[in-house]
Amino acid sequence: MYANLDWLQSRVNISPDTQAVVDAVKDDSWTYKELHERATIIANFFLTNGIEKGDTVAILAPNHISYLDFFFACMRIGAIFIPLNWRLGEEELVYVLEDSKPKIIGVAPAFIHKVEQIPINTELVEISHNQYCHSLYYENHMDRTEISEEDPLAIIYTGGTTGQPKGVVLSHRSILWNALNTIISWDLGASDVTLITTPMFHTGGLNVYTLPLLLAGGKVVLSPEFKPEKAVADLLKYQCTVVLFVPTMYHMIIQTKEFQEADFTHMRVFVSGGAPCPHKIYDAFREKGLAFKEGYGLTEAGPNNFYIDPIDTVRKMGSVGKPMIFNDIKIVTDDGMQADVGEVGELVLRGYHSFEYYWNKPQETAEVIEDGWVYTGDLAKQDEEGYIYIVGRKKEMIITGGENVYPLEIEHWLEAHELIDEACVVGLPDDKWGEVVTGFVSLKGEVTEEELKVYCNQKLTRYKVPKKFYFLDEIPKTHVGKMNKAYLKATYSVEKSNR
Repeated sequence: MYANLDWLQSRVNISPDTQAVVDAVKDDSWTYKELHERATIIANFFLTNGIEKGDTVAILAPNHISYLDFFFACMRIGAIFIPLNWRLGEEELVYVLEDSKPKIIGVAPAFIHKVEQIPINTELVEISHNQYCHSLYYENHMDRTEISEEDPLAIIYTGGTTGQPKGVVLSHRSILWNALNTIISWDLGASDVTLITTPMFHTGGLNVYTLPLLLAGGKVVLSPEFKPEKAVADLLKYQCTVVLFVPTMYHMIIQTKEFQEADFTHMRVFVSGGAPCPHKIYDAFREKGLAFKEGYGLTEAGPNNFYIDPIDTVRKMGSVGKPMIFNDIKIVTDDGMQADVGEVGELVLRGYHSFEYYWNKPQETAEVIEDGWVYTGDLAKQDEEGYIYIVGRKKEMIITGGENVYPLEIEHWLEAHELIDEACVVGLPDDKWGEVVTGFVSLKGEVTEEELKVYCNQKLTRYKVPKKFYFLDEIPKTHVGKMNKAYLKATYSVEKSNR
């Protein structure tokens, strides 16, 4: 089947002089024509240095134009793009490099030390400025490479909180169909502008808005780090219309003076993703009359899978909405049957936007993909109108005294308390109950454990009320800003056993 996989060239044909990318630090900008020219230089550089179809090339850098240089170069020549997580420790980074074996790594100066001492046979290209690509030696090798839709285009490694990171292989088809589905379902167009502060080594940074908006002819503003005050300033300066932040980022944004004073005239919608969003963040946007909604996805599928009109979030608080146009979903119970309305089961997804397989991990692939469906490991339920609600991770469900407890329900209620800043709930092992519900909170004021238990009893069934609370200065986070429940469970299980 014919498919034009070099869609950047097609976009250039339509809007060559339209501004495509902006660097939010240096205020440099590039048109679609200039973006394509940069990708051509890098593609020729790869070919000159022996990169062939199916070879891997990587990048280790904060958000930067070089991500798009490398990505579009790989798209043209059939190489495989690997954005490396610069937050990884040395052992994890060594594992990823040994697993993926990139032949070239583009490295920002700040991260040279991370790779120079790792014994790998690869060429390092220093990305020291926005025009680095013009200093590279290359010959013109741009003969047409035959590429199919199923060929790998990118490998994005998962967080690895429950073991070694897994390389999620996204094909040309996976990435293109996620972009097409997003554009059509979310009504994106050439007039849209987004700010990207979520790391581009993560699917949220690369595939939520960056690539869909470039396909649609919009503008992408890249920022290498997240600071809440600057994020608000950039949204205003560049007249952004759509944006994605994770809940941790929103948590910081809504507390700033800049957010409270801004009117965000140009913004169409704020989107939250990466983790369930606390209800008080919804409230902060509603009070300012701003459109806000929650999305759901994972590296293995999309990550865009649902659409909800921000108007519906008022009566469907916490829902991610209904499936987007070009993907299917179902909710299945433990016996493999379709869940009834209101019944909790595992969310499974299907569509051309899904990943192909885990790199070098056929057994793990078979455990997740079955008959074309991706088993997410996330628990969800559907209401009578077809709206989907994410309940939590299957592995995070607490079974206490034979009762199923979903931490998200408790976390939402705790975070509604005026003196609680953030809350996290896990199950710790217990000889009598199997697991006991345990709460971890950071505070904005003084409150005792007994007062929190009384507060929880106002709404929660007794077996859902945490038996124990730990008061922390800050809830620990993973590399991508999610609450690190695996760390909390491992650390405090040991403490509990040592009492």
